[in-house]
Amino acid sequence: MPVAEMVRTYPGDLGGLDRDALVRCIEECVACAQSCTACADACLSESDDMLPQLRKCIRTNADCADVCETTARVLSRHTDYDANLTRSVLEACAVAARTCGDECESHASHHEHCRVCAESCRRCERSCRELLDTLGRGAGG
Repeated sequence: MPVAEMVRTYPGDLGGLDRDALVRCIEECVACAQSCTACADACLSESDDMLPQLRKCIRTNADCADVCETTARVLSRHTDYDANLTRSVLEACAVAARTCGDECESHASHHEHCRVCAESCRRCERSCRELLDTLGRGAGG
């Protein structure tokens, strides 16, 4: 996997981050951003009478995709690593993924794309929380 290979080849110290948790989190953030983008687009393709019910889902998908993409980019940069910024970004991503997952889950029984997106959001939230746990155990800053 390119993410694992890039993390493995980083020439400097990762500030005490758990490499496996870091790789997993970057991968899940990228996957979640893609799922949310696709889900928002699928919602827009539903029948016109469904759009009012899906408006919040579309907005939540867009917000989550943006936060996940930003989180993946921040986590991919290690030079002069700032643990406080990383914690804040991970917290925001976990909240965005939880919020989006909850919203998509509320539509999952009627829209398969929402079910798939909700699952992706749950994995992303878990991976952010796992990486936050490793930061809480004294990773650099």
